[in-house]
Amino acid sequence: MGWRGLVVSDGGAVSRPWGVMGGTFDPIHLGHLAVAERARESLDLAGVVFVPAARNPLKDVGPMAPSEERVAMVELAIAGNERFRASRIELERERPSYTVDTLEAFHADGRYAGGGREDPVLILSVEAITRLPDWHRIDRILELARVAIVPRRGYPPTDAGTLEAVFPDRASRFLVLDGPDLGHSATEIRARVAAGRSVRYLVPEPVDAWIRGRALYGAPAPDGGPLSR
Repeated sequence: MGWRGLVVSDGGAVSRPWGVMGGTFDPIHLGHLAVAERARESLDLAGVVFVPAARNPLKDVGPMAPSEERVAMVELAIAGNERFRASRIELERERPSYTVDTLEAFHADGRYAGGGREDPVLILSVEAITRLPDWHRIDRILELARVAIVPRRGYPPTDAGTLEAVFPDRASRFLVLDGPDLGHSATEIRARVAAGRSVRYLVPEPVDAWIRGRALYGAPAPDGGPLSR
């Protein structure tokens, strides 16, 4: 399914590209994991690296949970999948989290890009695609990575004509996946937690336990009193 050419490294071994999935992951949920696994399998990726953002430069409101809480939940969520990795690269930056800087860094150190591998694949929901022209140095992003577009309920699908109109001569850098269709969001999950409702089967069990144990998003403290950190 798309992008079937593989690069042969200097040592003669065939190298597969990595997927890169960024976001605030506030919190990470089963939809994120399903998307990453579908992209990995469909595009024959070596794996997927999750990159929690310190703050999305295009959003006025920052994450609800501190960065260390969010990356801890990512690490818990992916612990059972040897093809998944977590990167703290954007949390360790003092400046805003720009995807282009992350991709440049990955190419420079050769861990998830370069070193005989194909360009990494940036995994984005169709919702994010609507704002992609506003991203910092988008032309450079499309030089450094290809983009896999994931459908999302309530958003119209992206077609080749639209991509060609918005990104002339760059439509070949995009591929539209056929699923999974994301049906819930981190915003909904936070609201359910704050209302005292269950998020079981919406987030991985270790993440559910972490949210309750750390009293995140308005969850009551484990002992019923104020949480002390």
